[in-house]
Amino acid sequence: MVATTTLLTLLAVALAGAYLAGRISDQLFDSRRDQALSQALNGARNAQTRFDQFTAQDTYEVQQQTQTLLGQLQGVGVGLDRTVLLLQPPGAQPQTSIGSALFSASSGPLAVPDTLRAAVRQGGTTQQYQSISVDVDGRERPWLAVGSMVKVPIAGSYELYFLFDLSREQATLDAVQRTLLVGAFVLVLLVGVVTAVVVHQVVQPVRAAAAVASRMGDGHLGDRMEVRGEDDLARLAASFNTMASSLQRQITELEQLGTLQQRFVSDVSHELRTPLTTIRMAGEVIHDAREDFPPAVARSAELLYTQVDRFEELLADLLEISRYDAGAAALDLERVDVGVLARRAAEGALPLAERTGTELRVTVHPRAVDEVTGVEAAPGEGGCSAEVDRRRVERVLRNLVVNAVEHGEGRPVEVDVAADDVAVAVRVRDHGVGLTPADAARVFDRFWRADPARARTTGGTGLGLAISREDALLHRGRLEVVGRPGEGATFLLTLPRTRDAQLGAGSPLPLRPMLQITAAPRA
Repeated sequence: MVATTTLLTLLAVALAGAYLAGRISDQLFDSRRDQALSQALNGARNAQTRFDQFTAQDTYEVQQQTQTLLGQLQGVGVGLDRTVLLLQPPGAQPQTSIGSALFSASSGPLAVPDTLRAAVRQGGTTQQYQSISVDVDGRERPWLAVGSMVKVPIAGSYELYFLFDLSREQATLDAVQRTLLVGAFVLVLLVGVVTAVVVHQVVQPVRAAAAVASRMGDGHLGDRMEVRGEDDLARLAASFNTMASSLQRQITELEQLGTLQQRFVSDVSHELRTPLTTIRMAGEVIHDAREDFPPAVARSAELLYTQVDRFEELLADLLEISRYDAGAAALDLERVDVGVLARRAAEGALPLAERTGTELRVTVHPRAVDEVTGVEAAPGEGGCSAEVDRRRVERVLRNLVVNAVEHGEGRPVEVDVAADDVAVAVRVRDHGVGLTPADAARVFDRFWRADPARARTTGGTGLGLAISREDALLHRGRLEVVGRPGEGATFLLTLPRTRDAQLGAGSPLPLRPMLQITAAPRA
């Protein structure tokens, strides 16, 4: 705002200054020109009257009397601001010539332009004038030349010129221009300073609001703006503080509600274990004796047994989530071959794959020597060992493979395992229904499903991918997903190979060039 205001003011002042300077210059010139034309007209009339009164009998006497007359026309005490010239027209008869320039009082060479001389000869006694530039001591000085024709006795018609020095007018104009420049500079400077002060007063509360908002974003919810006065900015600060207080109250309520929800889930999960164990034991007894029951009762016993299994899975997932919420989850690290874990996960999903007609392909990209351990890879492994929690990684891989089979629409599911010096990666890709960008953004949310109404081949709690992401973050790794509707989805699990390794932005296996949602590594 300061720069824009200053530039606009400079432009306005420059335009106004140029206009004023031009007007002053025109007025000075017009005033001096009118004065010069009046003096030249009087001088020409006086000269012609004196020429008519000459009593000379020959050319010599005419020349003497003419020089005396021109000296009188020059004026006594006038100085060098006016010069009189009497020039012989081109083509005059030599015998009647009394000189091409009978008198010149200039301190330097004065030359009348040919264009003016031609205009004077054509105009006769009518005045003609033209601005000229004269070099005086190496400096160009402005002059005004005014001419007309006069008749000299015996000699004939001659050109009479009055030349006026405009140096004083030019000096006045220069002084005015310097004054305008200084005034413009001072005005622009003052406008810039005033604008800076005003902008500072207006922007300072906005900067304060931005700083308070930034601190609130960092968690300092108690920060507020200082309210001064009763103007619009004060009302803005008061409104901001009211909004901040409302947000703080709502965030506090949400935090309390979240804490209550986590505590509720944890308490309910723990409290349900005892009655669920009793129900489980009773269900097993009934399930084992189902052959002695009527068909309807036997079917009910089977449904009770399977639903208790789903209930136990849901309860186990809820307990696992409650551990993460409470920060009580811990890793039991050991060195294992992740390729072996991937094969086990695929073998565990084979019954489901056979029912859906899905082909499972597991590819472990071989590494002749494990760079981390320095040990040659055993046959069938591939040098993809890493220090991980076996139980948690197996659970992640099992969830990814089962989900791929469920959503693969009977098409092949590809599982790739690879490692480099820093990380080990497992990529699970299906070619089924795929994911929209909105689905990919929420795929790791708890209890979320892409299409709740879609028939499912197996039971599910809606917590599998959420727990998988938490397991990846607990390992200081990441779980990524890309997908497109109708083209399938790809999940990529990347884990550090050692507990001290730091993951970079890359991975041993690439993702497909599609929309990517990443669970960032936990600090």
